[in-house]
Amino acid sequence: MDTDSSIAALGRGYQRCEPLIIPESEHPIRESQLDIEALKVLYRLRDAGFKGYLVGGGVRDLYLGENPKDFDISTDARPGQLRKLFRNSRTIGRRFRLVQVFFRGNKIIEVSTLRSQSEHDLNGPQQVLPHNNTFGTLEEDAFRRDLTINALFYEIETNTIIDYIGGVNDLNTGVVRMVGDPHRRFTRDPVRIMRAIRHAARKGFTIDSPTREAIGVHADKLLLCPASRVRDEILKDLQSGTSQKWAQLCIENNIWNILFPLYTNCFKSNERQNIIHELYSLLSVVDRLYGLRKQKRQVVIPEYMLFAALLLPWAIRRFNLLEVQLRGKGYHVLNRKIRADLDSYLGEQFNVKRMAKDALAILLVNLPTFHQLENGGKIPKWLKRKSYYRDCTRFYAIYRESLGKGEVEPHCFFQEQHQQEAVVMPPENGTRSKKPGRRGVNPAFSSKKQGVFGLRNRG
Repeated sequence: MDTDSSIAALGRGYQRCEPLIIPESEHPIRESQLDIEALKVLYRLRDAGFKGYLVGGGVRDLYLGENPKDFDISTDARPGQLRKLFRNSRTIGRRFRLVQVFFRGNKIIEVSTLRSQSEHDLNGPQQVLPHNNTFGTLEEDAFRRDLTINALFYEIETNTIIDYIGGVNDLNTGVVRMVGDPHRRFTRDPVRIMRAIRHAARKGFTIDSPTREAIGVHADKLLLCPASRVRDEILKDLQSGTSQKWAQLCIENNIWNILFPLYTNCFKSNERQNIIHELYSLLSVVDRLYGLRKQKRQVVIPEYMLFAALLLPWAIRRFNLLEVQLRGKGYHVLNRKIRADLDSYLGEQFNVKRMAKDALAILLVNLPTFHQLENGGKIPKWLKRKSYYRDCTRFYAIYRESLGKGEVEPHCFFQEQHQQEAVVMPPENGTRSKKPGRRGVNPAFSSKKQGVFGLRNRG
């Protein structure tokens, strides 16, 4: 299928078409680049008489010369057949059943059966996908995926890329395009708006005009999505290493104020450009820290600290954080005001738990103290004794770097990799697992004089 006809098919929804088969000599992916566990799954599928394909982000990233985070596989084998073929596996999911295959080192390869049921098969604006699996062909599976660049298949038997919808052309030209009618796809699941923004930010791609137009029309439907889903999507972007570009695209496509309505009045003020500059500067520090993961270091920034960085330009103006003098009851009064606003804006909007909101408020309410001691003052002893002192110093270091005053010490956010333990498989369906506990080990009491672990039996 040529590129022009494949793109034309996207606007009309699913229809029968011939794929573009790209031989190994015309694409950069080599079998040696695939994860060894993914190859084991593909080989076992092949040896058992099934078809198996590397799909989605794995194909996309390998084509672009990047290291994929995940190696997902699709096959014509049914979930029950996969469970028999891979004893080290379990089935997850409700509407569409996935099989997770476990390997040493907590490695998981997800294997899905090719599917056919999608919005293209439904008529009427109120229809939703049924909960049962509808298995299909490779072609049908391609048309049910969200983005063209994520709808490619790599087949190890012939080392070819199979492209039904012009995904390779979009990778070559740097375009993010929805599969099918973007208006219909966003109406069915508005979270796809955030996924389109994410991939454009991470890959430095442009969003094609029909998709961009549909984002503007349907952006307010994000408010209809479950709060936990939206929160999780935002955290993925904050932890991506490209959060600054993500924020820029959100602002340009008018979804920032929908996600964060507390910024609405700020963006209408004369300080709009200053606020945006501060926001980008803070997120660039976060991106620099997460960029250290390329050096095989495990960077962990607490989620509440990421949200604090996201909200800081607003909070500085809302609570006059850089000027307020906190003495006596003033500290507690400001703390209550910040917590009240966080309850209003984050509690329901993002389903942020109370402990996270409290930690976030602590970071914001203590920032004035650190800021006013910038010119050589001493940090109060009472603050040094607090359990949250370290987090406050780390957060203020992020703020200082955003102002161009030095860099955050990366080791402050490093988490050392512990030796991975073997995966403990869940119990088979229909079997009862043992209750957690001591499993018959005798109590730690002893009649010996020295006792056990230094504890004596006083009986």
